Amino acid sequence: MSRFIFFCFCLCSLFGVSSSEYVSVTEGDSVTLSVDLTEVKDGISWKFGAKDVVIAEMNAGHKNISLYEERTEGRFRDRLKLDHTGSLTINNITLTHSGLYQVINTNTENQLNIFNITVYARLPVPVISKVSSQCSSSSSSSSSDCSVLCSVMNVSHVSLSWYNGSREHSNISVSDLSISVSDLNIRLSLPLEVEYQDTNTYRCVVNNPITNHTQHLHITHVCQVCSGLNITQHCHKCSGESRHVMFVFIY
Repeated sequence: MSRFIFFCFCLCSLFGVSSSEYVSVTEGDSVTLSVDLTEVKDGISWKFGAKDVVIAEMNAGHKNISLYEERTEGRFRDRLKLDHTGSLTINNITLTHSGLYQVINTNTENQLNIFNITVYARLPVPVISKVSSQCSSSSSSSSSDCSVLCSVMNVSHVSLSWYNGSREHSNISVSDLSISVSDLNIRLSLPLEVEYQDTNTYRCVVNNPITNHTQHLHITHVCQVCSGLNITQHCHKCSGESRHVMFVFIY
């Protein structure tokens, strides 16, 4: 087994194949796949995806550069830049640009560099709204219970969490649900039960592997003051949306 591993290592070193580099980027940003091929005198080509579509080339001597932005149904149109080191820049990147990118020596057909890009959608800021509130009173005290909901729309590959100070109170992620991320009306929501008198600091956080957004709960703004009467108010948006809105309740 050790001989086999040593053989693979020598073979990869001989042909100049580097290990795959994993790159994460947010939709709309630019990313540069940095290589330094100034010592490679042969021509090079950049290939994209499982079908190895050539999207950029540089000839031997690195004097002439060709970009094929109309290939792959034009997804790279007005987005590519190739410099004389062989580094490729993708501007205004979209989710459709996720995938495998290879740099190939056009003379030997050997792989010189490999990049695996994952593009994440830009995160929305969470929205906190009241679902219901109820006041109760007795001869000695009164209290006001409030149910709030933190929601984000049009998300994929994210988690949504409630924090009480620095402690995570509850969470859920899109991977917990059997939903299609192509449904642009999907809402990911997480409830929280609080009291109006609660002095704890709550915040709702949505995050993916590269970024996050936070919304703080201001109880006095969202929930009502207990007046000693038993009242229940329901969110006017909580009905008639079962087809497009997904509420996720964790207790």
